[in-house]
Amino acid sequence: MAVGQQAKSSVVLSSVLLQLVFYITGIYYVIYFLSSVSLIIYKSYVLSYPDRHLAVDLFLLFIMAVLEGLRLYWGVCGNLTESEGYISMNLGSTVGSVMLAVYFLVWQSYVLRADVIINGILLAGYGLNGLLGLFTFARFSSVYT
Repeated sequence: MAVGQQAKSSVVLSSVLLQLVFYITGIYYVIYFLSSVSLIIYKSYVLSYPDRHLAVDLFLLFIMAVLEGLRLYWGVCGNLTESEGYISMNLGSTVGSVMLAVYFLVWQSYVLRADVIINGILLAGYGLNGLLGLFTFARFSSVYT
């Protein structure tokens, strides 16, 4: 070591598994969104989907897409920069996304078997994301306190 240099011990706290889950759920959400829009269009033609409910369901689906983009952005930024704030915002937005997914699973005007399948997979991804996010948040908190 040269004079004036100090040895730095850097510990990487970012979770590779959490980053992988963000990547996979991001790809799956695109599939989910396109499938949900297709199912809503199918239901509006085949079933007598009330216009009032159709507008609400489409509005909530687009709100969910915006929330999903924010959720993934906050999660990736929080994981890579080891920021407790971003991870906590990710966890909070995950709760909102779960609530919207439950709406599309239970309270939608017409729930088809395809809705149950795609929402079940989405909720499983959210559960895994939440669990890994909590572990990562705890690891970030324990080191910096």
